[in-house]
Amino acid sequence: MSTTITTPEADETCEYCESRIFDHEPICVRDCTDDCGSPRYFCNYACLSAYITETDLTTGNACEWAPDGRDGR
Repeated sequence: MSTTITTPEADETCEYCESRIFDHEPICVRDCTDDCGSPRYFCNYACLSAYITETDLTTGNACEWAPDGRDGR
């Protein structure tokens, strides 16, 4: 699988808050499970974290956790 990396436009906005990403510390995220899709840009980790939480992206995508310390692997 190969991905082309390009620099976003100077006025690219955050996927979550719509602020200009280069006014902050930008993060680029791609879903590479299906042909790497289009990149999504976030202005910082807080917006990325909020986006993940609000869109339930972690549901069903984590390792199995057990409260006794065993991770189920």
